[in-house]
Amino acid sequence: MRKLFVTGLYEAMIEDVTLLAELAHSIRSLAEDDEAGKRWSRDKGYKGYTSYVSLNDLPSRDPAFNDLKRVLNRHAATFAKDLAWDVKPKLDSLWVNLLRPGGHHSAHIHPHSILSGTLYVEVPKGSGPIRFEDPRLPMMMAAPVRREDAVEELRSFVSIEPGAGLLLMWESWVRHEVLPGSAKADRLSISFNFS
Repeated sequence: MRKLFVTGLYEAMIEDVTLLAELAHSIRSLAEDDEAGKRWSRDKGYKGYTSYVSLNDLPSRDPAFNDLKRVLNRHAATFAKDLAWDVKPKLDSLWVNLLRPGGHHSAHIHPHSILSGTLYVEVPKGSGPIRFEDPRLPMMMAAPVRREDAVEELRSFVSIEPGAGLLLMWESWVRHEVLPGSAKADRLSISFNFS
């Protein structure tokens, strides 16, 4: 059997514990001080805090985010090469997320970008997984249900359990969501887009 039209998911571990600690501190500080972000999160029913619409200059605002930008650029270049792209991705946006217990993020894509991703900074036990959807799903009108033991590449949905330091990148058109979890503490992550 030949496999056609592969959807890549880039996975790496960021093991710089100092950088992760600095980013965690920065995320908590932003969640305390960013009134516009707190207001947007509250108004949109986001259970926690995100700087998604309030701050667009984190790498110039905080040295830890500037260090992270360099790390992300290296990984994005590697992923682009793996995808056989003849383009150098450029970091276009970066935002922080502090998701409170029970929080989730409904299924979405990232328009106007080519690569998107998340770095998990602090992940308490029981945090909800990120779930990716097979992009062909809307066209599978009469497709039979797959067995529980289907290999990952044949599943309609694939969930990945986050962990501190886990970096995931995917093509921005891949639909994904954060499922609710049973954690008792906040989950800290940083999401980003490349154009």
